[in-house]
Amino acid sequence: MVTDSSTASATQGADPSVKYPDKNTKRRKHPSPWRILKPVQARVRFAMAISASSALFGLAVMVQLMMVVQRLLQDPDVVPWGWFCGAAVCTVAAYAARLGAFNQAHYAAFRLERLLRMGLADRLSKVSLGYVETQGAGALAKVIHDDVKALHVFVADSTPLYARAYVTPLVTLVLLLVLDWRLALVALVVLGIGYGILSRAQSRRRDMVRSYNAAREKVSAAVVEYVQAMPVVRNFDSGKMSFARYQEALDGYLKVMLDWYRAAGFPARFSWLVLSPMPTLTLVLGAGLLLTSMGDLSVSRWLGVLLICTGMAEAMMPMMMLRHMIEKVALSVARIEEVMNAPELAARSGAVESTDPNAPALRFEDVSFSYNNDHDQALRNISFSVAPGSVTALVGPSGAGKTTVARLIPRFWDVTSGKIELGGVDIRNMDADRLMEKVAFVFQESFLFADTIAENIRIGRPEASDEEVIAAARSAQAHGFINELPQGYDTPVGERGVFLSGGQRQRIAIARALLQSRPILVLDEATAFADPENEAELIVALSELMRGRTVIMVAHRLATIRDADQILVFNRGQIAERGKHDDLVGQGGLYARLWRNYEMAQNWSLGSGRRDAQSLTEAE
Repeated sequence: MVTDSSTASATQGADPSVKYPDKNTKRRKHPSPWRILKPVQARVRFAMAISASSALFGLAVMVQLMMVVQRLLQDPDVVPWGWFCGAAVCTVAAYAARLGAFNQAHYAAFRLERLLRMGLADRLSKVSLGYVETQGAGALAKVIHDDVKALHVFVADSTPLYARAYVTPLVTLVLLLVLDWRLALVALVVLGIGYGILSRAQSRRRDMVRSYNAAREKVSAAVVEYVQAMPVVRNFDSGKMSFARYQEALDGYLKVMLDWYRAAGFPARFSWLVLSPMPTLTLVLGAGLLLTSMGDLSVSRWLGVLLICTGMAEAMMPMMMLRHMIEKVALSVARIEEVMNAPELAARSGAVESTDPNAPALRFEDVSFSYNNDHDQALRNISFSVAPGSVTALVGPSGAGKTTVARLIPRFWDVTSGKIELGGVDIRNMDADRLMEKVAFVFQESFLFADTIAENIRIGRPEASDEEVIAAARSAQAHGFINELPQGYDTPVGERGVFLSGGQRQRIAIARALLQSRPILVLDEATAFADPENEAELIVALSELMRGRTVIMVAHRLATIRDADQILVFNRGQIAERGKHDDLVGQGGLYARLWRNYEMAQNWSLGSGRRDAQSLTEAE
């Protein structure tokens, strides 16, 4: 459970200085946190009602104690057991209601936290992968974890604050006016002075909070950079440059804190002093003495005012805490809603799939693409067709657009212009599930979940039997090393597959693709990081995976694509050449130059290093 003491730390997760989704989108100044609480609104209101009743029971205790004193003053020999028992019952009821409100608020908070995280995860599974990559895993993780946690804390801790900030002072004011309006005015004067000082102290609070969050985030980033870059730090600058950035971030943080303290320190502390119970009690006591001495106020009423009046001043603390919580959580609400409102990767409205049995398996038709409007086009007027069951290789210098082509096929991004067809159907006319049924992927770096080997192979087909999983692993040349592991297919792979080598992770990914058995296969340099022994096994596994499928292969190792049915040579976002290996080498163009450089690199040795480097330079 989240306690009141956790509020300060948990609500610090929302930092406006961090890059969050669509941060350039214009936001409302003060988004209300209540609009995101609809799933738990009824329970939150119920918790508030219980909390309000707790506050009322607490005030009833004070009134009944006043009546006890009044009866004793009137007749000291008769104990007013009725009023005394009423005070005891109200005391128990106040604590029971407070506990009930606490429980209801936390039940609502836990339910909201679960719903929001499930909703965010579901939304992210439906948006384009391009959106996810553009925002960054760190920023999205911060939304799902920290911003949702801020909502949890708000729901769990704000309900009693609402009762104490609004119900208690209003009812207290009514009771004071009933008892003696003059003493009520004295209490209101103290309240007004304290509130005025506090408001002035917090006039620059929003700007200071923004500066504080930015400075704190810089410190966090500097710490992470310093720790993660420790191997480089020790080898190159001994921490001088990286530690200097850390020190600079700390100095900036200290400056912000000192400026804030100087600007608001004394007024804030003085306002809390004024709003504490003692000044109110002292003035009400003095005014009561004066009125009592004049015979214009009974002792019992005076005592009742003393017992009740502190409720108004004490309400200012919860009110300011509540204001701080609302401002804090509003930022989290805005960020959560931005992710929730991210456009889904959905089929176009009214689109109808119309398959053409004679159409190519894949066709790019005059496709152009830009990652955003501020950058040059990554692809310009790309057109090509891929026959069913054929192998098409995409080659070219780094940054030529090869991987972009591969990632447009599953709609990681949508084309800027032109269209991409699978089997004669525009992929924008397919919903995400239908599209994914047609395309499988094996990337350079394969991601494995912190689960068993068997469950990692089953991803995409959770209903697959053990026999099907083993068959896929055999075809992927993974069955042998899996059987040598202590728990076989039930062996946990660790976070991101840390307990397996790169080649082993890649073969698990190939087994996963084999199990899905999709007709189109996209390979993004699947053997890039393999050692010679693993590479041989990977090539066998990939050959099994490619059998009977339409393959689009992004390749840097040109020897792996010599037998491709079609080679597309990309340069600066356009197709510079196309054809088969021998024809392209004979043309003496870009591909021929890439091939010469590749052969020279393959034959490199220590003794020939300088000569080969010179030859490579001349070839360029």
